[in-house]
Amino acid sequence: MRFGFTLPNNFGVEDPHNVVGLGVQAEQLGFDSVWVNHHVINVGYVHDRLGQAPYHDALVILTWLAANTSNVTLGTSVLVMPYLHPMILAKEISTLDHLSGGRITLGLGVGSLPEENKILGSDYNNRGQYSNEFVEVLLRLWTSDEASFEGQHWQFEGVVTSPKPLQKPHPPIVIGGNRAPALRRVAQLADGWHPLGISPSGVTERLSIIRREAEIAGRADTKFLVQIRRDFDGVDAELIEAYENAGVTDLVLSCNTGDVGIISDTLTAFAAHHIRP
Repeated sequence: MRFGFTLPNNFGVEDPHNVVGLGVQAEQLGFDSVWVNHHVINVGYVHDRLGQAPYHDALVILTWLAANTSNVTLGTSVLVMPYLHPMILAKEISTLDHLSGGRITLGLGVGSLPEENKILGSDYNNRGQYSNEFVEVLLRLWTSDEASFEGQHWQFEGVVTSPKPLQKPHPPIVIGGNRAPALRRVAQLADGWHPLGISPSGVTERLSIIRREAEIAGRADTKFLVQIRRDFDGVDAELIEAYENAGVTDLVLSCNTGDVGIISDTLTAFAAHHIRP
């Protein structure tokens, strides 16, 4: 089992250096991956939690973290595709993949905050189709010298984008979400599944759907990453074993707080009990 840690860039920590410092600590303690959260504006449940407190930008934090670490995998948990443009993100992630030495994992999701979609001018009700095309565009740009695509949202022919990612054929793409459309997106387009708060039995049930959909899509041999994101609370040896038996490859853990001291102590305590030196 690999263990990841989700930074509190979404919890109102005033100094972003303290957020990055927790990622550096996680690497030093032996965590396998460090992740950032993504929203653009404080609205809805984000505003309820933060008010005017900062929600630091995902990719800027991840870039700074890349410059201050050397081995740990760096991931997004998850970027909300309807807030982004795939051509811009393709270049950003490719550049960051090179700067980090090939340590990027790209977590993507469709989002669940209609108020934010409306303010940003994206169509909440059509976010699934937008997101499917978004992933396809990324893959075309990263794997073709001259990329072409014909869809509802993007149409282009012979597009050249550079640099390509350092990782070949591209950084792993993992998809967030628990519902049927997200599971199909994993099976058809991605390298892994990155849901929030699923129990071991829930993993078993949904993995069977992913594998069935992957077989239909001609991807039956794909070895999917299964990265469960959840709180540190309640994670013990028995639960870790249950997740392993269900096919989970990574537990990505977070603290439901912006208190840097509490988070630091939690990282240290967890590593002492569960991470082998």
